[in-house]
Amino acid sequence: MSAQQFVVQGGHKLSGRIRPSGNKNAALPIVAAALLCEEPVHLENVPRIRDVETLVQLLQSIGAHAEWTARNSLTIHATSVKATELDPALCRKIRASILLAGPLLARCGEIELPPPGGDVIGRRRVDTHFLALQQLGATFTFDDAFVLRASKLRGADVFLDEPSVTATENALAAAVAAEGTTVLRNAASEPHVQDLAKFLVAMGASIEGIGTNTITIHGGRPLHGCTYSIGPDHIEVGSFIGLAAVTRSEITIEKAGVEHLRSTLMGFERLGVVCRVEGEDLVIPGQQDMVIRSDLGGAVPKLEDQPWPAFPADTMSIALVTATQCEGVIVIHEKMFESRLFFVDKLIGMGARIVLCDPHRAVVVGPSKLHSGRVESPDIRAGMAMLLAALCAEGESIIDNVGQIERGYERIDERLRALGAKVERVEDRRLK
Repeated sequence: MSAQQFVVQGGHKLSGRIRPSGNKNAALPIVAAALLCEEPVHLENVPRIRDVETLVQLLQSIGAHAEWTARNSLTIHATSVKATELDPALCRKIRASILLAGPLLARCGEIELPPPGGDVIGRRRVDTHFLALQQLGATFTFDDAFVLRASKLRGADVFLDEPSVTATENALAAAVAAEGTTVLRNAASEPHVQDLAKFLVAMGASIEGIGTNTITIHGGRPLHGCTYSIGPDHIEVGSFIGLAAVTRSEITIEKAGVEHLRSTLMGFERLGVVCRVEGEDLVIPGQQDMVIRSDLGGAVPKLEDQPWPAFPADTMSIALVTATQCEGVIVIHEKMFESRLFFVDKLIGMGARIVLCDPHRAVVVGPSKLHSGRVESPDIRAGMAMLLAALCAEGESIIDNVGQIERGYERIDERLRALGAKVERVEDRRLK
């Protein structure tokens, strides 16, 4: 558990402008894919968060030079790497360690990968990763670690058994180095997958179908160093939409990456939260009715996550907290992870009217007047959702285990204070 807490004084309106960080889920596979190249790679707009810093430490542990040259600028120079020397303790800290499988297999021909860590939000299978790599010519075994070997990777027609984001990213990295043409079918197409593909193209790869579910990679081309800027985090944008809504505040999100927000904006509109696009910025007005829109005939509506381009799974926790402040009834259906909704008991303890039907569905009846409480961040997104709940609740709330939030949100307390939020970081009072 983190030794630090957030003390939050809720019930205050916010105002101002905020810019989303670089996409965490793009930065992680891009940092890993920098290992494909022996020349220096310069990355800009990299979120300086714990998950990224842990992955950087993993790269350093296997012999790559990785250095932060500015707050959000990172240079990676992997002249030589040793894929069998990954630190198990570092791998257990983050789910993203699995993203090293494709790049290191391509670079070294063999990798011994300890099991990855990450959020406890239900079973997160890794089968798709290894089945895809196997079709590209790898063999793998598993005992205490995943051992993958490939004397030579060859292009193949690969159908992924699920549109897994990280499996698509591993397959992309390996296919770029494989001889011949690879077609990835049923591939994930999230903005962060697109960002990785564009980064690989910047290094010299030939990739067609970026942003679709069928990606064609003409592999075996020489890769070179490049400079690349990571795009904005659409999940963080969704979090800030929820922040503005629950605090009834007008907030402008600068350079919000509006081209990737269609499903997010549609989902919040179902909750009665309407945003306005102004060029590259997104404005959330402070005065809104926030009435949940019933389905035709007055039926209870449902908000559900699905693979991209549908409503993002990582925004579901934010949407659920937002729904507690909207008038009406809605079913929140989290399809992808069976433990992600288990934080709702903490919201119920703060006064929210929610019925948890099963591990995947919750009925939210709003609006509810939330009161302060002491809660813990169970995972990155639920932790941010609890922070939003504390900001709209009356009184002082304490959020423990803030390290979970900081795995995905850079300097979140500082950035919220710039909007007028009363959030203070303190040492855990229980340890004094």
